[in-house]
Amino acid sequence: MARRSTSLANWEPHFLSILRIVSGLLLLQHGAQKILGFPPGGRGGVVDLSTLAGWSGPIELVGGVLLVLGLFSRPTAFILSGFTAAAYWMVHAPQSPYPINNDGELAALYCFVFLYLVFAGPGPWSLDNALRGGRR
Repeated sequence: MARRSTSLANWEPHFLSILRIVSGLLLLQHGAQKILGFPPGGRGGVVDLSTLAGWSGPIELVGGVLLVLGLFSRPTAFILSGFTAAAYWMVHAPQSPYPINNDGELAALYCFVFLYLVFAGPGPWSLDNALRGGRR
C-alpha cells in the first residue's frame, strides 16, 4: 500500500497543473461566450463594458487564458478568486443564502479552486515554471 501511495503522490504536481488548466478552460468559455458569442448561447456576444457585469467577460477571458498557459498564475488566481467571490455575493447570495438554491455553486467552487491555486502555485506544466527554469 505504501508503494501505491508513493506512486500516486508522484502525480500530485501534474494533477495540480491539470486542475489549473481545466479551471482556466472552463472560465475562458464564460468570457468567450460573453464577448465573442462562442460557444453559442448565453448573451450571444453582447457585452456592455460600461457596467460592472460587462467587465466579467474580459476578466474571465483573459484570466482563463493566463491560467491555461500558467502565466502569472498566482496573481491571476488571486484576482479571479476575489472576482468570483464578489460575483457570488453580488449576484447569487441576494437570491437565497443557500448555493444550491441561488445557482451560486459554480461561483463558490471557482472562488476556492482559484484561492487554492494562489497557495499551491501553477504546477510543473506552466509557463511560470518554465520561466523559473523548471523548478516547482
